[in-house]
Amino acid sequence: MTSTSTGAEDAVFDPERGWRLHHQVAVRPEPFGALLYHFGTRKLSFLKNRTIVDVVNVLSEHPDVRSACRAAGVDDAQQAPYLHALGVLAQSKMLVPQ
Repeated sequence: MTSTSTGAEDAVFDPERGWRLHHQVAVRPEPFGALLYHFGTRKLSFLKNRTIVDVVNVLSEHPDVRSACRAAGVDDAQQAPYLHALGVLAQSKMLVPQ
């Protein structure tokens, strides 16, 4: 059996490493949060609050996801739902490892 996938595309989401938006993803701010559109896969994702938008927007500026969460005002005890949402975004290829 052969695999045609690359390591970066199939990376398992790990909050201890750095992540960023895929270069083909556009972010459109909305009153409820934001819409993410991936021009490569044509997938659309909804970010349902401003805090997760803030986290996504600062991901590439931090060495790991937990640092990005803290920078967006999410303390360690509150990170679980944000980490879950970011994991879903990574599975849908909206986020890629740095």
